[in-house]
Parts: sequence; structure tokens; C-alpha cells
Amino acid sequence: MSGSLTEEILSQLPGDVLGGLRQGDRILTSLRENTAPVPTVIQASQQFIDSVNWDVVICGGTLGILIGCALAVKGLRVALMEKGILRGREQEWNISRQELKVFLELNLLTDAELEQAIATQYNPARVSFHSGTEVWVEDVLNIGIDPVYLLAALKRKFLAAGGNLLENIPFTTAVVHPNGVIVNNQFKTRLLIDAMGNFSPITQQARQGKQPDALCLVVGSCAQGFPENNSGDLLLSFTPLQNQCQYFWEAFPARDGRTTYLFTYMDAHPQRLSLEALFEEYLRLLPEYQGVELSQLQFQRALFGFFPTYRQSPLKTPWNRILPAGDSSGSQSPLSFGGFGAMVRHLKRLTLGIHEALETNQLSAKALALLQPYQPSLTVTWLFQKAMSVGVNQKIAPDQINQLLSAVFQEMQQLGTPVLKPFLQDIVQFSPLTQTLLKTGLSHPGLVAKIIPQVGLASLLDWMVHYCNLSVYTALFWLSPMLETWIKNQPSEQQYYWHRLVDAWKFGSGGDYTIRG
Repeated sequence: MSGSLTEEILSQLPGDVLGGLRQGDRILTSLRENTAPVPTVIQASQQFIDSVNWDVVICGGTLGILIGCALAVKGLRVALMEKGILRGREQEWNISRQELKVFLELNLLTDAELEQAIATQYNPARVSFHSGTEVWVEDVLNIGIDPVYLLAALKRKFLAAGGNLLENIPFTTAVVHPNGVIVNNQFKTRLLIDAMGNFSPITQQARQGKQPDALCLVVGSCAQGFPENNSGDLLLSFTPLQNQCQYFWEAFPARDGRTTYLFTYMDAHPQRLSLEALFEEYLRLLPEYQGVELSQLQFQRALFGFFPTYRQSPLKTPWNRILPAGDSSGSQSPLSFGGFGAMVRHLKRLTLGIHEALETNQLSAKALALLQPYQPSLTVTWLFQKAMSVGVNQKIAPDQINQLLSAVFQEMQQLGTPVLKPFLQDIVQFSPLTQTLLKTGLSHPGLVAKIIPQVGLASLLDWMVHYCNLSVYTALFWLSPMLETWIKNQPSEQQYYWHRLVDAWKFGSGGDYTIRG
């Protein structure tokens, strides 16, 4: 793309941003063509090790510090390895306020520190589709957290609680022994937590080169020069299908400008758009989206990335004493991307669960798999993701996805906040979902009928299983308080097992939302 808009804009920014974008495309190509070698970083040994220095070693600091700090505060011996210096990036992380309570509950931040970590707040936020409904909501993903401040505060707390920070030490290998793990041939720990994200070599080895089932590509920027606007967009589209993709947009105020994103869902077919081609589309359409000429904008930074998602998620690793957490576990839904929200949502559950696993010595692959359980509330979102994307050679009406989403959100808006808000925060519950499906099916039978050939009958039947499981998990979570006394009287190993089941029912039914909300 000689003389492209992308080259022109990115060359204005400090650092080799264009080089970074093209490096991202090289990784994306190797993923699509399945040419990346499968790493072998984990090995097993039958020999016992003489002593263990740590309860937990965490690899990957950016989100690993959240869980590392929480475990250190609970009195565990924690070491955190980070390949560079542990610091947050400039770009804010968006989240809803009630989700931040966990930082206070786990004693990670004071009220004052939490308030200081909030860089921006805005209201309202819009959901809108090409020539369809506009829905406005308050207090959904409207808080921008400053990662630089947050990570610095957690780093201080982690060190004060006795945590050991191992900066500039990349993870290379781990050998799993019957009574511990030796990381990088030197750090001996009872448990290794992999928080290295989507491209963790441990995760790649566990998945054995399996291609992702879907990808979300995202590009964007933070820039100054937009018209004054204190509202945001959560999910907006203003174009029909283009390049066999439905383009979705997000926008919100940031401390040093306005952040806008273009993202799209697709399969991992080699013919799909590259990140650079999508960035070109973003720059082409941005003036129409925000009512501003590119020449009026002063770009502060560019953003781009892609997020592979796998049906087999959360990931269960084949090894004892190794637990993936955050993006490396695949615990985020195929609709949402960026692991901060998913990590925060599961932080308390994981902290208490890991603490209990270490206390009761439940560190086998089978016991640790209970910490990343099957969740129907997560799995049902696969069909929604499929309904928001189109096959590489598939023919559907250019506005079909917009019309469907417009109809669905119109019905959800009529059903009210208890239905709309959890869904926009990626929390699917049985009753709101059922109401939405019934109402949409009755009001727009033609639109719903078009979905079946688009997503395929096999996907629909598979989805029905998870939908039924969502109802079962909802009932089990509703009944779980009756088990509390009985669980307390069980031996501690059994208690660990039952506590994980109750957690699975709670999160697998979206039952954690009411507790946080």
C-alpha cells in the first residue's frame, strides 16, 4: 500500500508504529496459515525437588499483577516474572464502576487510590445500527482506568505485602515435578500461573497448534480535534457489509482526546483482511463516523491488535501445577476482547480458589481445571458472535446483520435495563436471554429465519445444548445456598471441590452480575 493513509498518519507518531502494525500482520498471517511452530516450553519429570521457595510464580506482569497482588495480600509467597519493566500503557481501560468494587473487597486499593485510578468518566453511551434503532444507556463501561497509575499502585502494594518482582526476566521453560515446578531452571514454586495472554507459549503448547475458531480484529486511535462530545458509543455500525465483514465502532472521551475503535469478527481464513487493510478502512470511514476531517485531528497514538478465540475455552492444560489465568485461559467471551474486564470479573473467584487449592494441596491438572470451569453463559455467546460475522464466501443481504441487531436491541430496550445492561457487559443470563429471544422471534420471524442458513444448523443445535445448560446452571445456582451448611461439614479437599462447583454455577449462569451490580 504505497502512499496509503495509514502510512501517512502512522509516520507522524513517535516510535515505529507502522513497523509494529506490520509485525502484528506477520503474526496474524502465521496464525491464519497455521505455519507457526508449536513451542515446547513445559516438560514433566518424575523426580522430586528438594525444596520450594514460592507458593506461586506468575508469568506475565501486566494483568498478572492483579492476581499476584491479591494472593500476596492473602499471605502467600508470590513471585511475579515480567519480560520487561512492569508498567501500564497510556491507553485507558474501560470498565463499569460496580466491577471495580473487587479492588476494595480484596484490599488491593483504598477508596482514595481507586478514585485516583479513574482517569475519565462519561455518560450516556449509545448502541446503534445502520438505519435502525438508537439505544442509550447510562453507567455501562463508562469508566476509563489509568493503567499507569493502577499498575504502579498495585506494584507498591505487592512489594509491601512481601511479593517479589522479577522484572526483565522473560519466561523460557518450566519443568513440572511431582512436588513443584522449576521455572527458568531457577525458580522453584508449588504453582505456576500463566498470565502471558493470548500468545503465551504455554497456551500455544497446550493447544498444540489448533487454529482459532474466530478472530476479532481491532484498530483505532486516540486523537484531539474532534467536536466536543461527552457521550460514548458501545456498539455502533453505520455501513452494510464491506469486505465480507460487518464493521462495528466504539468511541469514548479519553484524558488526552477521544478514542475511537473499529472492530470486526471473522474466521481464521487466510484470505481475510489484514490489520493494515483494516486500519486503512478505519481512516477512510472515521470522518463520516465522527463528522470531522482527518486533517483536523492531532493523533496521539494508534491502537491495533487481534484476539483469537477458541471454542475449547476456558483452556484446561494437561499438566499438574500449571494454571492459565486471564486471556491465556480464554476466559473472556468471543464477543469481548481485552483481558482487563475478564480478569477483574473473575479476580475474587480466582484469588479465593487458588488460595484454597494451595491450602488443601489440590494442584493436579484435574483439580486446577475446576478453577477454569465450563460456563454456559460464556459458551452461548458463540452463536451471537457467529451471527455478527459472515463466512469468507457466504452470500447474505448486505444489511442482514444490522437489521437483526437493530431488532434485538429494540426488544431488549423495551424489556428494560435488567435485560439490556448485563448483556452489554457480556453477562448472559437465562431469563433475560429467553425473554429477548421470544420477543424478537414473535416480532421479527422473518429476520430470525434468515439466521439459520447464516450460522448453520449444526451451530444452532450445538447452541441449544448450551442454552439448556444455562437454565440448569441457573437453577443449581439458585439452589446452592441450601448446600452451604452441608459443604462446611465436608473434609477440606471435598470443600474445595464443592466451592468450585458453586462458583461454576454462579458464573456459568451470570449470577455474579446481581452480586456485583
